Amino acid sequence: MSSDPFASPDVPPTSGTPGTPPLGNPTAAHSPAKAPPPESAVHRTRAAALWAALTLGFLVLIVLLIFIAQNTESAEFAFLGWRWSLPLGVAILFAAVAGGLLTVAVGAVRMFQLRRAAKKNLKAGL
Repeated sequence: MSSDPFASPDVPPTSGTPGTPPLGNPTAAHSPAKAPPPESAVHRTRAAALWAALTLGFLVLIVLLIFIAQNTESAEFAFLGWRWSLPLGVAILFAAVAGGLLTVAVGAVRMFQLRRAAKKNLKAGL
């Protein structure tokens, strides 16, 4: 296909009068085809993912510290007959940590179940 809008689609771009160079870039006919750029040999590693996670974790920690510092007003709490007073920011932080620990516990139980099932399937397959 020719890039010339006036060229006939039936006539190849190299046809013409004898001795005339082909249409297009004259050096392109004599140079080899350019290879696509090589893909990067360096892939994302676990260390890079860990570094990114640590950076994100420290940013979240900074935001939490600012939140706690700005919410120092004391609040009353009651749970199953116990009563205590804590700064609001600290209480919310405790609630977030408790929720995270509960999530980790449920995830650990599920991973244990999956590993046990995988071992059972591996033994059955041998």
